[in-house]
Amino acid sequence: MRILIADDESLARTRLEALLRECGGATPVASVGNAQSLLAAIAVHRPDVVLLDIDMPGVDGLSIAHRIACVQSPPQVVFCTAHPQHALRAYELKAADYLLKPVRLERLREALDRARKLRAERSLERPHLSGLVRGLPHRIPLDDVFALVADAKYVTVHHAGGEMLIEASLRTLERAFPERLLRLHRNCLVPRERIVGLASLPDGRLVAQLAGSSLNPEISRRNLASVREWLRPS
Repeated sequence: MRILIADDESLARTRLEALLRECGGATPVASVGNAQSLLAAIAVHRPDVVLLDIDMPGVDGLSIAHRIACVQSPPQVVFCTAHPQHALRAYELKAADYLLKPVRLERLREALDRARKLRAERSLERPHLSGLVRGLPHRIPLDDVFALVADAKYVTVHHAGGEMLIEASLRTLERAFPERLLRLHRNCLVPRERIVGLASLPDGRLVAQLAGSSLNPEISRRNLASVREWLRPS
């Protein structure tokens, strides 16, 4: 399993990495210290499990767990915290487990095994888009998509492997995946989990910063409020 560690204390992250090396089948793919980096890392690395601290600066782990649950095929969350009083709230958020610090190897193994079983139970075919690449039919998992940009007759799918043309309109895609796609502009949709921030251009326009991609699609004034609402901590 692919494991992502999120804790604002570097020593805690280092200790969890060491414990994971003693857990068969567990591979740490990233280690982050804040909420924004966590959401970006999830979009890029697609972990199976997130080991998540609750007490982090800015946005706490419970709020971030709610955001994680909104992405397609979300990773299982295992809370690792020094605060036992949040356990009920954690399980209401459908966390796979709740570990108290200092985390013990035996409990970590149990938590990962539980996360593995829960993930297997809800395993479904990944939603995908079908189109043409160099004139040949191709399918791209929606998880790999960075942005959908309309241009005349076609929509260009910008994804991890390059670009693909599809004939479906942005409106059709927006209706098909209302929980996944967010409109930035009349000619652009992006997966919600890809949006990690905003940036201003010298001419005053605002663009989106996308996890895993150098694309910076423009955000229209009409759609700015919904983008900011998505980025706002829960």
